[in-house]
Amino acid sequence: MFTQAGLFLLDALIGFLTFALLLRFYMQAFRVSFRNQVGAFVVQLTNWLVMPLRKVLPGLFGLDLASLLPAYLLQVLLLFAVFLLRGGLDVVVTGTLPGLIFWTALLATLRISVYLLIGALFLQAILSWVNSHSPLAQPLAQLTRPFLDPIRRIVPPIAAIDLSPLIAILLAQVVLIFL
Repeated sequence: MFTQAGLFLLDALIGFLTFALLLRFYMQAFRVSFRNQVGAFVVQLTNWLVMPLRKVLPGLFGLDLASLLPAYLLQVLLLFAVFLLRGGLDVVVTGTLPGLIFWTALLATLRISVYLLIGALFLQAILSWVNSHSPLAQPLAQLTRPFLDPIRRIVPPIAAIDLSPLIAILLAQVVLIFL
């Protein structure tokens, strides 16, 4: 029982930090302004981990690896902890399990990225109905634009209703099925 509660708390903590690191990575990759409440929160929450890594881990093609790599490594750490608590140390060290853990952590990181996109799309759709001039509307639009623009070129608005977020969410769900 203690193991399940400990795993739940570890999963929640690592999941939240991974989510924040990936949000920081995507905000930088898509040139989203950090001058908003969410951006400031993400920077303050992740600076303790990202800033020291930036000194030793340079960016690659304009991508901030100091935000992406810890998100992935946190998933690796979580999977190692799960295997240690459920199967013991001998199971983790032997065989092909380490390779499986690294591959599964990569898939988990990609899955969290897709959930981040789905959440941003939902939040953007809700804000467009409720308060389109919200301080979060512009950063969300910048974050989702790379995914929505190709869909908007194929499916134009119908009677002034933009269906591209719905289509993007459906496509993201298909991606989740394969992950």
